[in-house]
Amino acid sequence: MSRNVIVSWSGGKDSALALHEVLQLEGVRVAALLTTVTEDYDRTSMHGVRRTLLREQVRTIGLPLEEVFISGDGDEGLYERRMHEVLERQKAAGVEAVVIGDIFLEDLRRYREQKLARAGMEAVFPLWGRDTRELAQRFLDLGFRAVVTCVDTQALDRSFSGREYDRGFLAELPGSVDPCGENGEFHTFVYDGPVFGRPIPFTRGDVVLRENRYCFCDLLPVPAGASGGNES
Repeated sequence: MSRNVIVSWSGGKDSALALHEVLQLEGVRVAALLTTVTEDYDRTSMHGVRRTLLREQVRTIGLPLEEVFISGDGDEGLYERRMHEVLERQKAAGVEAVVIGDIFLEDLRRYREQKLARAGMEAVFPLWGRDTRELAQRFLDLGFRAVVTCVDTQALDRSFSGREYDRGFLAELPGSVDPCGENGEFHTFVYDGPVFGRPIPFTRGDVVLRENRYCFCDLLPVPAGASGGNES
C-alpha cells in the first residue's frame, strides 16, 4: 500500500533535492507539488520567480500543482487560512504528509510541524540534519542545474544574484554563508536535473534591489520555438 504525500515546492534547489530523494523511496506516491505564490506580483514567494517559469517546471516534472495565493503585505492570517484550505482538500484526497526541504532550522521545523498537525498531516524532512556542503555537492553531482534568483545583501554581495549555482559559486562563498543558503542568504531557481523531463529555457533580465536589502535577478521565459536561453 502506497503512502500519498505532497512536496513543498519553492522551485529552488532544496525542494528539488527533497523531491528527488522522496521519489527514490518505495511505497511513496507524490500526489502534487505545493507552492506559495504572491498574487500581487504573480511570482513565487521569496524566490521571486515568475509563475510562467514555475508552471514550466511543473509541466516538465509531470506532477499536479497546488498554488497557495498570498498577499504582498505579509498577511499571516490570510496565508494560514488559504494553506489550511489546501491541506484539508489534499487530506480528503488521501494525502497523509507534506515533504519539506528544510535542513537544520529547528524553529522553522517546529512551526511547520504544528501547522500541519492542525490539518491532521505529518511533516517529512528528507534532508534534515545532513551536512549542507555535502548536500550542495550531491545536488550538483546528480546533474541538477540552478541559477541564483535572490541574494540577501546583508549576508552576500549583490554580484552573486543571477549567477549559476555551481562549484565556482560555492568556492567563492564567504565562510559565513551556508552552502545551501539555509539561513536565507540566497535563493535559487532549478532549471534542469533528474526530476525534469527537459531543461527549462530562460534568459536573465534586470537585477533589482528591493527593501534596500534583497537583490533579485529577474528570469525571463523563452517563448516556444525561440532560440537562446540559459545564457551566462
